[in-house]
Amino acid sequence: MKLKIREVKKNKSELLDFINFAWRVYGRDPHWVPPLKTDLLNSFLGDGSDRKVNCGPHVFFMAWENNIPAGRILVGINEEKNNRNNNKVGYFGYLEFIDSFEALQILMDEAFLWLRKHNIDSLIGPLCPDDDVEGRGILIEGFDSSPVLMNSYNPPYYKNLLEKYGFIKDKDFYAYYSNQISSLKERVEKVSNFAMQKFDFRIDKVNMKFLDRETKDIVKIIDKIIQSDNEVDNGFEYANPPTYETFYLEVKKFLPFLDKDLIYIARSGDDPIGFVFAIPDYNEVLKKMNGQLFPFGVFKYLWYKKKIKGIRGFAQFVIPEFQNKAVVAAIFHQLLEVAERKNYKHLEGSTICEYNLPSRRIFENAGLSPYKVYRVYRKDNNTFS
Repeated sequence: MKLKIREVKKNKSELLDFINFAWRVYGRDPHWVPPLKTDLLNSFLGDGSDRKVNCGPHVFFMAWENNIPAGRILVGINEEKNNRNNNKVGYFGYLEFIDSFEALQILMDEAFLWLRKHNIDSLIGPLCPDDDVEGRGILIEGFDSSPVLMNSYNPPYYKNLLEKYGFIKDKDFYAYYSNQISSLKERVEKVSNFAMQKFDFRIDKVNMKFLDRETKDIVKIIDKIIQSDNEVDNGFEYANPPTYETFYLEVKKFLPFLDKDLIYIARSGDDPIGFVFAIPDYNEVLKKMNGQLFPFGVFKYLWYKKKIKGIRGFAQFVIPEFQNKAVVAAIFHQLLEVAERKNYKHLEGSTICEYNLPSRRIFENAGLSPYKVYRVYRKDNNTFS
């Protein structure tokens, strides 16, 4: 196979080629959920509030065979995170390639060549450049169903070829699934009631009329976790910790898509101690739209939005002083009560770092096992090709 590598210019035409390549990899895969092309393009080219790729130097590459695309990759350096952690790490994301080691090899060789010019020691990924939740990791287990909102999906050969190139596991992240919401609620109810009485905390639904106050409380929780030794357990080391301003803007941007009954804060007295953030699984809608919002996708969106049956709990954090006190279990009990009342049929809790034992126990003590596993890979300087 004779391959060539080219840098993708940051204009609409070439970035659409970069985006459209995914349809070559997944075109006939019934479990793939096509992204909205306009949304992805805005994340690459939009202004500061829209762009995900706005946290340092970065470059897009595509591999070609006889003018036919064979692979793509985004490589970058999160300088703010590196300065905070005093290290030299690059990231990669949006990796897609045909079933060919040569295609992956030419992409990674070029990525490492670019990183060397920036004096980088290690490469980790796949990661969304400015987000520690969305698209994190390569799917290595659980290929028999579609991903839920903001989780990744890829062919099984990605794992084998990345490891052949020399990447090793950095961390695994787990997803738990239940389509028995009533039964799951009953299993966590007893421990929830006991914990709230013993440790004297309560569960409050986030009040959107006081979004400013609620956002500040959530950021306080995140700050306490980051300042403790639990940053690695929760996966925060992969992204810049949110400030009040950035988190507030993110919440406002997603308000039209949120179910406001699925966001809860735990408080002890007036002090915030934990929160769980769940969202309807809009992948059930996106799967019907094939990446297009117009001309007819908007009508599909409005129609299928009303029929969403799943939710994803994708943020569950508790300050160190209240960990191992069933705070998240108590919040999930409240969330499950609402989900049952609103006729949601299934729930996924994800993605939970393998070292985050308190969050894992909530699901495993209820009889659930990980049904999908995502892996973030690393390749260090002394193993560069």
